[in-house]
Amino acid sequence: QVQLVESGGGLVQAGGSLRLSCAASRRTFNSYAMGWFRQAPGKEREFVAAISWSGSRTFYADSVKGRFTISRDNTKNTVYLQMNSLKPEDTAVYYCAAEPAPAGVIYTTTMKYGNWGQGTQVTVSS
Repeated sequence: QVQLVESGGGLVQAGGSLRLSCAASRRTFNSYAMGWFRQAPGKEREFVAAISWSGSRTFYADSVKGRFTISRDNTKNTVYLQMNSLKPEDTAVYYCAAEPAPAGVIYTTTMKYGNWGQGTQVTVSS
């Protein structure tokens, strides 16, 4: 079990940038695959980005590819989501998720993750 705490959300104008952080409590963080998901009002939680435990593999939803970048610093037990060129449709609560995984493995569905943060609100105004 690992506890996750997101931060960095806020209100930004369209075209702006935000960087989300997700701090993990567990020392074995470097054996966990990590993911970012988001949920807008009235919609299901959707995949945004994922990264393997070593950081060697990443994967993005088509809707954010080229605008968002996921990264991690295993020395700080933290995963990041750099969001550039934000659009109003990016408005949502953003959640990070963690799951132990073999080397090079990433997960892109909510059912694969057993550990979730409480979420951080991102609002993009037009």
